[in-house]
Amino acid sequence: MNVARTPGELERRPRAVAIGTFDGVHLGHRAVVRQAVEAGRTPTVVTFHPHPREVLGYGVQLLSTLDRRLELLEALGVEDTLVVEFTSEVAATSAEAFAESHVLALGAEVVVAGEGFRFGNKRGGDLTVFERLGAEVRETPVVPGVSSRQIRELVTAGDVRGAAVQLGRPVEVEGLVVSGDARGGTLGFPTANLRVDHSVLVPRFGIYAGAGLDHRAAVSIGVNPHYGGAERRVEAFLLDFEGDLYGRRVIVELWERLRDEAVFESEADLITQIARDVEQTRQATRPEP
Repeated sequence: MNVARTPGELERRPRAVAIGTFDGVHLGHRAVVRQAVEAGRTPTVVTFHPHPREVLGYGVQLLSTLDRRLELLEALGVEDTLVVEFTSEVAATSAEAFAESHVLALGAEVVVAGEGFRFGNKRGGDLTVFERLGAEVRETPVVPGVSSRQIRELVTAGDVRGAAVQLGRPVEVEGLVVSGDARGGTLGFPTANLRVDHSVLVPRFGIYAGAGLDHRAAVSIGVNPHYGGAERRVEAFLLDFEGDLYGRRVIVELWERLRDEAVFESEADLITQIARDVEQTRQATRPEP
């Protein structure tokens, strides 16, 4: 997939353009993108980064990094994506001016967005703007029971199975593997310590079963209270994995929440509990949409 940062980087050609932020690429977003992919022109996405809510001062924790969003869009069949840097200047641009400079300038013949989509200065524009300017428009109905707000609430609560239903895929944690305290290795369960982008939502602290790099993974999210930790860590023990992961970007799926973090009476008790977590991870099932 070609990724552009300015409209001029993409060749003008007949396109079907899906427009939206698409954070998390959940089932509702997929329905929008699917209409663009099936429209018979070059399937294209116009998306925004950073999230408009962040720039407008409302604050938001993302469901995915930009890199992951682009990978998920490509997997849906998108050929070209324009990532618009959302700034206060972009927010102040009239809907008509934005439509012409960032969408129609690409050659958009079909423009697709979700029901209720608004854009431009003071959210003054909707799909009818594109229609007035000569494009065919397609408004995708809301997928019942699916919303970014609800997904964030479920992830925050640690309900990764509930969130997966709306995402259409498991909840993920993504990060660069960095050095940690190396306690896992001494306990017999070496972990990959993931440095997660601060802007991305991380589930409620606890122990999770999941998978990463084609291996099942027991994942700890929290502060390691048994050792008096204070800094949040995301650590994944990849079952039956051998190799060096330092410096690698790793995506770990979270399939189910096993338990809360805990302080144990002894290190031996901690090791016993980790062994139970690993066994539960072996038995866990991947959530299906």
